[in-house]
Amino acid sequence: MRFKNALQNLANARPLLREATASGNLKVLASMLGPAFRGLIQQRGKGASATPMRVGYPVTFTWDYQRDNPAMTRLYEAAKTSQWNVTTDLDWTREVDRFDPRLDLIPDNWMPIHKLPIWGRLDDRERRIQKHAMLAWLLSQFLHGEQGALFAAAQVTESVPWLDAKLYGSTQVVDEGRHVEVFHTYLTSKLEKLYEINDNLYVVIDALMSDARWDMKFLGMQIMIEGLALGAFGAIRRVTGDPLLKDVLKFVITDEARHVHYGVLALGQLYRDGLSESARREREDWTFEVSLLLRNRFLAHEVYDEYYAHTMSRAAWDEVVATSDMMSFFRQTMFKRIIPNLKRIGLLTDRIRPRYEALGLLVYEHGRAANELTARDLLEDAA
Repeated sequence: MRFKNALQNLANARPLLREATASGNLKVLASMLGPAFRGLIQQRGKGASATPMRVGYPVTFTWDYQRDNPAMTRLYEAAKTSQWNVTTDLDWTREVDRFDPRLDLIPDNWMPIHKLPIWGRLDDRERRIQKHAMLAWLLSQFLHGEQGALFAAAQVTESVPWLDAKLYGSTQVVDEGRHVEVFHTYLTSKLEKLYEINDNLYVVIDALMSDARWDMKFLGMQIMIEGLALGAFGAIRRVTGDPLLKDVLKFVITDEARHVHYGVLALGQLYRDGLSESARREREDWTFEVSLLLRNRFLAHEVYDEYYAHTMSRAAWDEVVATSDMMSFFRQTMFKRIIPNLKRIGLLTDRIRPRYEALGLLVYEHGRAANELTARDLLEDAA
């Protein structure tokens, strides 16, 4: 049975694996094949309460304690004065009743199937049940991503060579722990539903944890996953009718704005100081492959398995999701944040641009990078 399941998982993962090998960069393939096998084929994120991962990276101590980065110092000061408490700064007495006609957790057009006849045949109660499930699935993936961010932030704080970056990194570890707490609390006490990690997200987290280079962890988490989160959190805050969730996301967006800013400052400094051409090509190709995995993260196969596996094929579901309003909205908000940051740190060169152009993503390259945006800018954009 286990072998049969593995074969089925391989068949299901074939389109994603084909995309993930598009670059032909052997170093990228070497770094991604292990995580892809563990995540897409073995599905190590499924059916277990914990998953051990091997990590191996150097830790850097700095003994001169030199403070010579004013921009990072300002970010550190902002982080110290912007801390909040999940328990006391949010009103958890507010009810979140999915059947309350005055409360719409997410709008109908955020359901991938809302244009199909099957959605029209559902009564209001069943629609509310499925919208509740979709929101729980989305927030569950953010919860899992925040745990990955917590571990990555701790690892980078140990490894990054500059003291100012280590000091700021310590505040991000606290932030990420708080994000795990707040999403878990909302999911378990208000939505009362929690989904397992999506296979594509597992691949990205596995790749980040198992890569010994601190800048790759930083690139994947601070620029890619945190950039995606900023766009997605703003999108959900814009459409949800739940005041408590709006407040949760307001606090989280404020933190995430600093995190992406941190990534742009640190990686901009590192990459300006000099990368070999082969190292730059590897990072360009790697970020493109991660972009594909993050885009596929929103296929919501776990929701499909629960509600629609008996009515349509997985391939049909993927096509519906890929062309849905929700996917279009997420792509726009996600890459609106990611592409300007890649350009800012020097990973949107003439060599890699045609691949992003083929996906229609270069329209976002003239947007403001994280170091040019404040938390207020992001909250206003999500209003």
